[in-house]
Amino acid sequence: MASGLIALASPLAATTAHAAAAPAVSGAGAYLLDNAKGTKLYGKADNTRRQMASTTKIMTAAVVLSQPKVDLNRKVTIKKEYRDYVKKEGASTADLQIGDKVTVGQLLYGLLLPSGCDAAYALADTYGTGSTPAARTKSFIAKMNQQAKSLNLKNSGFDSFDGISGGGKNYTTPADLAQIARYAMSKPAFRNVVKSPSYRGNAVASTGKTRTYTWYNTNQLLKSYKGAIGVKTGTGTAAGPCLVFAATRGNKTLIGVVLNGKDRYKDAAKLLDYGFGTKSATSMKLAPLPKGAQRD
Repeated sequence: MASGLIALASPLAATTAHAAAAPAVSGAGAYLLDNAKGTKLYGKADNTRRQMASTTKIMTAAVVLSQPKVDLNRKVTIKKEYRDYVKKEGASTADLQIGDKVTVGQLLYGLLLPSGCDAAYALADTYGTGSTPAARTKSFIAKMNQQAKSLNLKNSGFDSFDGISGGGKNYTTPADLAQIARYAMSKPAFRNVVKSPSYRGNAVASTGKTRTYTWYNTNQLLKSYKGAIGVKTGTGTAAGPCLVFAATRGNKTLIGVVLNGKDRYKDAAKLLDYGFGTKSATSMKLAPLPKGAQRD
């Protein structure tokens, strides 16, 4: 079970929008929960297994932050393997440079804002065990599966640290993914990262000089929907466009999921309006991503 969750809203204040009709959404699967209670407010094919693309990285971050006495200031040296992997897969990237010394905290920003698969590889390689990168990443993925088991999630499985699934065994359901997000959001460091529209920070380059990294959050809901506080985008051939989202209004926090959605941001706004009893979706204008930002 997910013990020790930090409630972001009062259970007494959390009420469902009984008066409103449940919205129609484009997503093949969708889910909305009340964070304080962990209870379902809306579901569409919410127990149907689907691939989840880069929303996988929510679990990647959760596993890192669940390590005993995790040190966010720990320095990680960027390896050539991380860049080679991104190039081979044509994956989203934080553009980490070989030989740079980047902190674990910075890697979490690189993981969750630009959806860097290189950052995901670096974290899995750092927190897995074994004598080779392959062994260490396999070990880390096993930790992801163990975390899902500890959360009592029976419809989630991981074969990837970033959502790029060669065997198609990287899957979840809207209901499970919402619970994974709820668990991750119980961690202050995670909340601080995913609510950030951008990040700018310095790292020690391989030359000994300072390199500045600037990353933009791929989640366009942040600047578009009042009260949005996260969480993570994902797009893949098998998964389609995906979005895990959260918002707080007053003393109520809602967390939701859209998998394989034709209009994932409008779906998210509709679901949040349903939970809050508001009408923001009809007037919401989607904020554009900055020039040069990653798309996910």
